[in-house]
Amino acid sequence: MIIWLNGALGAGKTTTAKELTSLLPDSRLFDTEQVGYMLRHVLGKPARDFQDLPPWRGLVVETARQVLDYAGGTLVVTQTVLEKPYWREIRTGLAEAGIPLRHFVLHADHNTLVGRIQNDTDPESAGARRRRLDHLDDYDHALLWLRREAELIDTTSIPPPTVAKVVMTAVRGG
Repeated sequence: MIIWLNGALGAGKTTTAKELTSLLPDSRLFDTEQVGYMLRHVLGKPARDFQDLPPWRGLVVETARQVLDYAGGTLVVTQTVLEKPYWREIRTGLAEAGIPLRHFVLHADHNTLVGRIQNDTDPESAGARRRRLDHLDDYDHALLWLRREAELIDTTSIPPPTVAKVVMTAVRGG
């Protein structure tokens, strides 16, 4: 199974995923950005985003299939995908591979996201702050289709450990 945590940068995906993997036995994080980094190394930097490289989408599916065939369990993915055709390609590939998928969008209101991004003290985030803020408009536009494609969890006032429990309960059918 794959639990895919989508949403705006700053919505709490990574922190929630760490909490979730501590709660779900036999689960592990699958950082699909690593696939993008590998493709950047091999193919060069794309004009906009590694997700624009068609091999990224196919390799995410194939890597997930291979890892699950080898190790089993649950993969928790934290990846913002805001392009509807890209998401559908991934979702279709996972379905064709017979991999169950639960897609969640961790959502927070615009002002909360801006505050989280601006107050992020992680030194690695400082350089990406402008890019993260610029990404919010794309997220707002994608939210229209994301609401239909995923289960939305409002993280505006819920801490990541609680969000992880909400996801776990939903996945377990509770």
